[in-house]
Amino acid sequence: MPLFAADSADPGLPGPVAGVDEAGRGPLAGPVAVAAVVLDPARPIAGLNDSKQLSEARREALYPQIIEHAAAFHIVLVSAAQIDRLNILQATFQGMRQAVAGVAHVARSALIDGNKVPPGLCLPGQFLIGGDGKDAAIAAASILAKVSRDHYLLQLHQRYPHYGFDRHKGYGTAVHLQALAEHGPCPEHRHSFAPVRQAAMKPA
Repeated sequence: MPLFAADSADPGLPGPVAGVDEAGRGPLAGPVAVAAVVLDPARPIAGLNDSKQLSEARREALYPQIIEHAAAFHIVLVSAAQIDRLNILQATFQGMRQAVAGVAHVARSALIDGNKVPPGLCLPGQFLIGGDGKDAAIAAASILAKVSRDHYLLQLHQRYPHYGFDRHKGYGTAVHLQALAEHGPCPEHRHSFAPVRQAAMKPA
């Protein structure tokens, strides 16, 4: 059963509205992923929900459906190096601006999950706290962002298998912190984050 009505949340914005969400602000490694999605009312997608409320298998099943049925979508990965240079909030905002620009040929406005609208957005924007559980387009964006980031971390695992990125996806689990202590950070770690910075300062 779909979580949302066909028209989703009504933000009072001119339509079509792009839902925007991110994944991966908290991890110690890898990019922050941002997605923007404009849904097609003529091609509804059953089962959309906040990606955190879905199993990995369900997210993986919904991902290609969103890609196929959305009126427009755009996914941006903002690298760990950019996060270190800009800080995580500004890096996320940068990703949101790029994601919205990627659907601006279809969308007339953007609805952002969270409590801030990024400055410099190319379309009128509004935020919606808890939007990934309230708006279908934001939920779809949360799934694209989460799955895209997970896929990237699986690729990182092939390059740096000793960190266990396939298991924790870069989050600061005990396993990850132990690997950091043993091996030090790799180029895909966020060196501006305290646990990574501390691991880099330890003598070899």
